[in-house]
Amino acid sequence: MAVWPGVVAALAFAPTPAAAADIEVDVALVLAVDVSGSMDPREHAAQRGGYVEAFRHRDVIDAIAGGVTGKIAVAYVEWAGFPYQDLVVPWMVIDGAASAEAFAAALEAAPVNEYSGTSISAGLDFAVNQFDGNGVSAIRRVIDVSGDGPNNHGRPVMDARREVIARGITINGLPIVLGRAGGSLSTDLLTPYYQDCVIGGPGAFLIAVDDLGRIGEAIRRKLVLEIVSRPAPAHAAALAVIRAQATRPIDCLIGEKLRRRWYDDP
Repeated sequence: MAVWPGVVAALAFAPTPAAAADIEVDVALVLAVDVSGSMDPREHAAQRGGYVEAFRHRDVIDAIAGGVTGKIAVAYVEWAGFPYQDLVVPWMVIDGAASAEAFAAALEAAPVNEYSGTSISAGLDFAVNQFDGNGVSAIRRVIDVSGDGPNNHGRPVMDARREVIARGITINGLPIVLGRAGGSLSTDLLTPYYQDCVIGGPGAFLIAVDDLGRIGEAIRRKLVLEIVSRPAPAHAAALAVIRAQATRPIDCLIGEKLRRRWYDDP
């Protein structure tokens, strides 16, 4: 599991003006989770279970309590190829152990679906719309994207990312890199792809997962960092890769090209 710092956008965050009845929270967080067919049922279950257990963990509850308002708002979205996106758990305000358990229980009870295609762009488009009229006034707004492959469906991910960042919303990432023997729609550059093509905005970061047994730990760590607004620390390995990317940039259309190649091959 590795932590990668993101490039902080040169953009002042201006929260949306609050309506009279809006609840003030430290962060409004959309968890945008990949349920594409490239992940097997064991991986789907581990990913869902990681989020359920994270909201039952003392570290997450304590992080919420330590904020300015002591509250966060969370919505859970699943996405795959365009046009499949689903709001699995609508916005819930979490202000302690009881409300955190309510969110975890609602998520645990929801069925885990699976659909074809990987449209990170459509997932971002759907996620960003969830902030409109959500009943909260947030100091920060964040979309957290988890997935195991590059965008290969829908519009280019860079276009969706640019529009999200323009609204003052941060995109963080949880690339799931499990070292498969290579599929036609996969890439062995998934972590730098998320770094270069997916994450962005104020304080953006990603945590890469290369061991399914540690996905719960990674999710919990990521949530704590997002709640307390503490960017992940850089380390030598991450900085070395970032320097390499400066001379060998990632192709943000690699998923679309791989998909076309797969369909064109006899």
